[in-house]
Amino acid sequence: MIPFFFDKVLFPVSGVETYWWLPGLVAFGVSFFTSMGGLSGAFLLLPFQVSVLGFNTPAVSPTNLIYNVFAIPGGVYRYIHEKRMVWPLAITTIAGTLPGIVIGAFMRVYWFSNPENFKLFVGLVLLYILIRLGFDIFGKKKNSTGKKSSGPEIFEVAITRFNLRQFAYDFNGHNYTVSIVSVFMLAVVVGIIGGAYGIGGGAIIAPFIVAVFGLPIHTVAGAALMGTLVTSVAGVIIYQYLMPIFIPSQAATHPDWLLGISMGIGGLVGIYLGARAQRFFPEKFIKVVLATSISVVVIRYVGGYFFDSLAR
Repeated sequence: MIPFFFDKVLFPVSGVETYWWLPGLVAFGVSFFTSMGGLSGAFLLLPFQVSVLGFNTPAVSPTNLIYNVFAIPGGVYRYIHEKRMVWPLAITTIAGTLPGIVIGAFMRVYWFSNPENFKLFVGLVLLYILIRLGFDIFGKKKNSTGKKSSGPEIFEVAITRFNLRQFAYDFNGHNYTVSIVSVFMLAVVVGIIGGAYGIGGGAIIAPFIVAVFGLPIHTVAGAALMGTLVTSVAGVIIYQYLMPIFIPSQAATHPDWLLGISMGIGGLVGIYLGARAQRFFPEKFIKVVLATSISVVVIRYVGGYFFDSLAR
């Protein structure tokens, strides 16, 4: 039993050799907490693959998307089952991120194929997320979006309006109104970044919607995960089938399916349990956990890039 525990496995596509249980275990631990904030955990698993597993080629991005495809459905099911899925937000997010992720995938191959440049890009994206979370955690809570409703407090989402201009819903005794155009434009930008990063975009759009639009994280999480799932499927198809057609020289865009599925299995359990436990954790705790996790990667990638540049 003990020798089997320390056995290593080689993932042939990526060339990664590690303990057979490590990718799944790390994915489980990361996704349990990040899923509470609408994040699949892919934004932290990518640095894990690059820095710990040594997976530095552009193929790491679609491998990360495969993790999303296998890991997210359990969490989405929980949010739908508990009637906390804001469908207008999910639909608008998907409509905006799908075209953006195509652009982002090509940016990943053309502009960020160098591992050091890509690490800096990842670090700057995460720094942006960290700043938004910081404002949300320590700033004054915005009350312009959510208005107290006359009904009793119910921990479920009830859609009250959905048209081409805006959507509104009741949650926990408050009514929230959001502009469709604003969310759509944000989703396009998020799709571009998410396609290049290999995260599907949920890690960017969820904190932004919470901080800027003032929506409760307990309702944003399900929609963000749903959007990430759909755009991740599209991203995998682009990297696996379209990229080799348009850029034949970039053979390194094929994902490592075995590694992605290994992490996806751990993430499936972690996201499901995280979505189920989310309602028992206060918003501030969830945001602090996310901010702490992100800050570690930001310091390593952004600080490391400039330190190495000075050393050279």
